[in-house]
Amino acid sequence: MNIKSLLLGSAAALVAVSGARAADAVVVAEPEPAEYVRICDVYGAGYFYIPGTETCLRIGGYVRYDIGVGDVGSFDGAENFDVEDGDIQDTYYKQARFNLKTWTGQETELGTLKTYTETRFNFGNRNRHVSSTYVPGVDPDGDGPLPAPPGETIIDVANPAENKGISLNFAWIQLGGLRVGKDESAYDTFIGYAGNVIQDTLVPYGGFDTNVVQYYFDAGNGFSAVVSLEQGYGDFTIDSYVPHVVGGVKWTQGWGAITGVIAYDANYEEVAGKVRLDVTPMENLSLFIMAGYGTDDNYEDPGFALPVAGGRGMYKLWSGNWAVWGGGTYTINEKTSFNTQISYDEGENLGIAANIAYDIVPGLTITAEVDYLHAGEFGEAGFSNWTAADDEDSLGGMLRFQRSF
Repeated sequence: MNIKSLLLGSAAALVAVSGARAADAVVVAEPEPAEYVRICDVYGAGYFYIPGTETCLRIGGYVRYDIGVGDVGSFDGAENFDVEDGDIQDTYYKQARFNLKTWTGQETELGTLKTYTETRFNFGNRNRHVSSTYVPGVDPDGDGPLPAPPGETIIDVANPAENKGISLNFAWIQLGGLRVGKDESAYDTFIGYAGNVIQDTLVPYGGFDTNVVQYYFDAGNGFSAVVSLEQGYGDFTIDSYVPHVVGGVKWTQGWGAITGVIAYDANYEEVAGKVRLDVTPMENLSLFIMAGYGTDDNYEDPGFALPVAGGRGMYKLWSGNWAVWGGGTYTINEKTSFNTQISYDEGENLGIAANIAYDIVPGLTITAEVDYLHAGEFGEAGFSNWTAADDEDSLGGMLRFQRSF
């Protein structure tokens, strides 16, 4: 009994000691204070503070799906090859887009520090014609081309649906009134786009993409002004250290606004300008009219190494010296609006676009649009075919679904 008792007592002691050591080994860490995202309401809805900073950030964008039918010349249709017989036939012009936007804002001793970016990802076919080019083979004896076939080569330019790349549409920094970076030209943004229609460039009103060094002034009493030094894009990119220059003034009151812009094309030393009147005669109706005039002597001067076809420059992008645009938006009810635009230039190009936009639910809008272009000088010598029309009259339509967030 003594041995048994001794063994039981020893086992109990070992268990007690082991339990005490195990208890000593468990250390419960104090929870760290949670850092919640703070809402920033300084710059409007949707902003929040980046944790650990005083910078406010907003993320947004949209997902869009377009279905176009009709003529290429109204910017709505497309063509492709029939896979059975190779004939060219009309087809849908379709495009899906994911658009990502970011905004930041922060108050500093020098004013508000802002940034804005917009990146677009597109998939679909293109609003264009297709073509086949027949290249005859060469006679090895040197007497002339071989008869077709087998001596010819066929080069097809088709219209497949595909990823169409990524475009950086905006990426600018602004401190106070000074803005630098990738933007759209102040020639368009300051005076305003040509209506709330999808195809607002049937008669174009200026080039868009450019890098800028820009200063914006707001007097706070309705008067504002802008000066913008711009690089241009594509064939309109500056060819030296001299930038394109855009200036504008605006007077805004409760009834609407009067705006004027003027631009200097540094490459061709041409000048273009636009004036615009916006009015709001009723609470649910807004109207605008805009007129443009530009010089173009140097654009088609044969003495220039790189003349511009059709006399269309970075800022005077319409045909001829002058052009006009007009239209408006009528809000039918809280979900539905009617938008229209009519445009005409000296080259006798008439564009008409009209649509109905309906908000199915908040954030989801469907727009049905009809577009018409009359190219009055189609087929004449020197005709500048801006929309790649294949006839004097082009008609089409587009259905757009857009989820904005």
